[in-house]
This record gives sequence, C-alpha cells and structure tokens, in this order.
Amino acid sequence: MTNDDKLSANMEEYLEVLYNLSQCKEIISTNQISEKLEIAPGSVTPMLKKLAGLGYITYTPYKGAQLTDKGVRKAKSMTRKHRLLECFLHDILKIKRENVHDQACEMEHTISDDAERALCQLLENPSECPDEQLIPECDFSFQTCDECKNHDQDIDEVGKRKENLVPLVRLNENQTGKISFIRGDNNIIKRLMELGITINENIKVINIAPLKGPIELDVKGSKLILSRDIVNNIFVELETN
Repeated sequence: MTNDDKLSANMEEYLEVLYNLSQCKEIISTNQISEKLEIAPGSVTPMLKKLAGLGYITYTPYKGAQLTDKGVRKAKSMTRKHRLLECFLHDILKIKRENVHDQACEMEHTISDDAERALCQLLENPSECPDEQLIPECDFSFQTCDECKNHDQDIDEVGKRKENLVPLVRLNENQTGKISFIRGDNNIIKRLMELGITINENIKVINIAPLKGPIELDVKGSKLILSRDIVNNIFVELETN
C-alpha cells in the first residue's frame, strides 16, 4: 500500500486548502486552515501531524504548515480534478454555478487518473474553472496537450513528470523559468511557437499588469506582451541558482 492509498478524503481536503492558500510559497497557520475549513483550530493540529508523518507537509508548532514537493504534487492533482469537475458540471451538465463547488468536492476523491485525462480532453483542455481560478497542469509526462491527445497508451504506461511545474502567470517580475509544458490545442501551440515560445526555452517575466492585465515577457531577448488567457497555458521549471 502506498502513502497515497492511506489518504482519506479529509486529508486530501487539507492538502488542497494548503495549496490554494499558499500557492506553495509560504507557511500557513492553523488559524488560516481552520477558517477555510470552518472547523475549530484544535482539530487542525492532529491532522497536520498525520500529514507531516506521511511526508506531505512540514509542520512547525505555533507557526504552521507548508507543503513538501510530494505534498504539492498531490494537492495540485486534487485541485486539478476538482476544477475540471466544476467545468464538467457547469459547462456540460449545466449545473448552476453556485452548486458546482460542493458537488465537485464530493466527486474529486474518486476520479481516477485515466478519467481525469479523458475529462480534460472532453472539455478541450480548459485553463480556468467557472470561478476563473487557474486549473493546474496535469502531472503526466507530456509536453503539450496535443501530444497527450495523440498518445494511445494507458496512463500508467505514460509516467509522471519528475519536476513540479509552476504556472508562468505565478512568477514574480524578473523571475525566469524554462518552458516545460504548453496547454491547449494545436492552434495555441502554433501561435506560441511563432512567438518563439517553445518547449525548453527560457522565459522571463518583466512586468505584470494589475487586475489580470497583460504580462510582459522576455524570450530570447525579444519583448512580448501577452494576455493572461494565453499566459495561463504556459508552465515552467523554475531557474535554480
């Protein structure tokens, strides 16, 4: 039995909360977690200790918790499944927007990786859920959605990425990353390639406009200004010093 098999739905909810509160960058206090889950702070600590014991988080008493790389991977997967399900419920089944969150919460813990892949393809690789929250990239070892679509192997044979990727839109100004995954159909990929945005190319964020405005980028010395809906489809490995 793997550690993933030991995770209850409640544990997975904790990891999702940590991921969405921190975006993997900071320590989250027990009070923040309790407020988000609407439970008493005293109930949070025992669960954090369990998750720390399984290697999904680091926990420091009186300070809080932070996701490990393993925790980021699992939390990202759960968040992705949740937001894809919200798209399915809202866009395909026409469930009212205010009702999709709770239903997706109940369904996300049982959906397999194969079903996630099929659902993403059915929805044509959405970048945001109905609440305009960014959908994390898949964890499969594809470089583009077009590669995934044309790959007929079972997902177990595909394998997972070795690195946790970061959405380009989450980078800070003057931060650089190496492009490792591009989401979307062949038209999006072709458009980005024409701009010099290709797999394994370094890309730097120069300026981020407020209120979901455009983002200025540097690719091979060329300055580009792209809308958020395009940047949302680019995922990078962070440059290490």
